[in-house]
Amino acid sequence: MEPIDVIEGDVSFLDRSDVDTDQIIPKQFLKRVERTGFGEFLFYDWIKDGEIELSPNPILVAGPNFGSGSSREHAVWALQQFGFDCVIAPSFSDIFYSNCTKNGFLPIVLSEDECRQVAEAGEARIELDNQTVACDGGKFLFQIDGEIKRRLLGGLDDIALTLGELDSIERFEDGPGGTRGPVTTAVD
Repeated sequence: MEPIDVIEGDVSFLDRSDVDTDQIIPKQFLKRVERTGFGEFLFYDWIKDGEIELSPNPILVAGPNFGSGSSREHAVWALQQFGFDCVIAPSFSDIFYSNCTKNGFLPIVLSEDECRQVAEAGEARIELDNQTVACDGGKFLFQIDGEIKRRLLGGLDDIALTLGELDSIERFEDGPGGTRGPVTTAVD
C-alpha cells in the first residue's frame, strides 16, 4: 500500500445518493482472479447509457450512503484503478468504508453542504495529517480514527502490520508460550 499524506487536484462530482457497490462495479465484472483491470468498468451501466460522465480525477465527491450493498473490495479497486485517490461523501456504508481504508483509499465524511462546496470548487487539497479539505469554498475538518489515520499515513495494510510484529511473533513461537499445536495431516 502506498502512504497517503496529501491528495490534491480536480474533483469529479457524482450527484447521486445511495450508490451501491453493484453500481460502482457490476457483478458481471467480478470474474477476474487478478486484482487489476476493474477501473474500465467503474459505473459501467451509467456511463454506457450516458447517464453520467466522470473524469478520472484524484477526488470524487458523491451523495449520502455511498458504497452500500454487498461487501466487495472490487468497488474500491475499481475506483482506484479508474484514477480516484479518495471519495468524499456525507456518509458511507460501514463495510465499504473499512474496505477503503484497508486498501489505501481515503474515504472522507463531510456534511452535504461541505460536499457540495467542494464539488462546486472543482478542485481541492486534502491533508490527512491535519484532517482538512481545502477548496475555494472553504476549509473543512474531517474526522478519522487515529489508528486508521496512522495506517494510511504509513501505507500499512494488514500484512505490513503483522510483519511489523515479526520479532514478537518469533519470540513467542520460540519461547515457552509458543508450543505448537497438533499438526493435521491429510486423511487417506
